[in-house]
Amino acid sequence: MLPGVRGVRDVPGRDDALALTLPGPLAAVTGLRTAVAAWVVVHLDVPRPKSFTSPEHMGRIVDAVYASLRVAGSSTFRFEAAGADSAVFARLAGMLHEATGLQHDPDEGDLVVRVRRGARSAAARPAAAARPAGRAAGHDVDPGWDVLVRVGPRPLSARTWRVADFPGAANATIAAAVARLAGVRAEDRVLNLMAGSGTLLVERLLAGPAAAAVGVDLDPAALDAARANLEAARLLARPPRPVLLRADATDADALAAAVLGPLGGPADVVLADPPWGTLHGSHADAPRLHAGLLRAAHAASARGARLVVLTHEVKVMERVVRDASDLWLPRSATRVFAKGHHPRIHVLDRR
Repeated sequence: MLPGVRGVRDVPGRDDALALTLPGPLAAVTGLRTAVAAWVVVHLDVPRPKSFTSPEHMGRIVDAVYASLRVAGSSTFRFEAAGADSAVFARLAGMLHEATGLQHDPDEGDLVVRVRRGARSAAARPAAAARPAGRAAGHDVDPGWDVLVRVGPRPLSARTWRVADFPGAANATIAAAVARLAGVRAEDRVLNLMAGSGTLLVERLLAGPAAAAVGVDLDPAALDAARANLEAARLLARPPRPVLLRADATDADALAAAVLGPLGGPADVVLADPPWGTLHGSHADAPRLHAGLLRAAHAASARGARLVVLTHEVKVMERVVRDASDLWLPRSATRVFAKGHHPRIHVLDRR
């Protein structure tokens, strides 16, 4: 996805990010489908943000801002930082405005400038024998500060095709990961159960061709939203021309009868995003919902088909997968990040 990239590495202290070096323009990062956001990172070896105002440090921050602006223009910016409303950040905002012409909008600014403490590297910590007595490890070397400038005015997860928002909709980057884990094969008949506003179906069809595609939901409003998003993604007018059906995704017999015709046979891939929380359904109903989903997906799919379920009901899903061992063989469970929550993507193979 990023030709010329080098130095891909983990970020110390974080398990939701990668650091890398990308020479040249940054436009290619906007094509990343499973990254929530991309940031230009400037590390400053200074003890406090007040030191950012030096010409050398401010010049590096301004360069990072222009690197983002060359990808997609913005007219406003905001800080994401502890103490963003302090006098220090007010001075930084004035200097950044003077250098770039961007207006500081602390609440709704498009271009996001995040400021946080640098990561402490284990390699930079002196060995215990080299530390003065009584001094704790990790406090000998000041980690400095990182200034991160988001590439583009919106996160990469904010897709342009999402014209109809819907409560509880899946994050599009996670949906793209679901499609990858399911496998993208041109001969697949794709069935999306509990389709909601169509996020999983849109991302799967944008990832590559399919032989047929059907989305199923019981809520007419969700189907209307899915239709609008599929149209905005220009998927309704091109093969495989996905079909949206109103049906109960937990009723095995009714589901199979409804989808086998539009699919042209049993499904090769089944994608599902069961409702969670209080927006749709309830936690108490989750066991019935998940167990019914596994039975219905089995009834509507071919032997060897893949079922990929994105769910926040971690314990419930583990239990119903064990109970359905005669129907599905678990392949993997991937933990992902979703605004403070940690749902799982389960991949199962049909027996």
